[in-house]
Amino acid sequence: MAEARAARDRAYAPYSRFHVGAALLADDGRIMPGANVENASYGLSMCAERTAVFRAASEGARRLVAVAVAASNEEPTWPCGACRQVLWEFGPDMIVVSEGAGGRREERRLADLLPDAFGPADLA
Repeated sequence: MAEARAARDRAYAPYSRFHVGAALLADDGRIMPGANVENASYGLSMCAERTAVFRAASEGARRLVAVAVAASNEEPTWPCGACRQVLWEFGPDMIVVSEGAGGRREERRLADLLPDAFGPADLA
């Protein structure tokens, strides 16, 4: 969670002012953080969770076991639908821990956040 909070502090969110950091735990013990990055062309913005996943994948991680999400609002914030789908690709059994700026923390399984997900097995 500390890595997610630190990533949140590095977020680039001049438009929404909604800062989010994420930190992924790979099965080999590496932790890879990411922050949300906004763009004046809003559709080109990237969520913290996907930033972290793309970093992890580019560094060779293929199995992710947990993600911590720290957002600037008071309550825990869960990954958006697109992020849930991307996370599923690398860790359908992962644990998702979310913490709001007020310190309240909740934990859920990704499978509970994305029931009946589409994944690699569906392409066979």
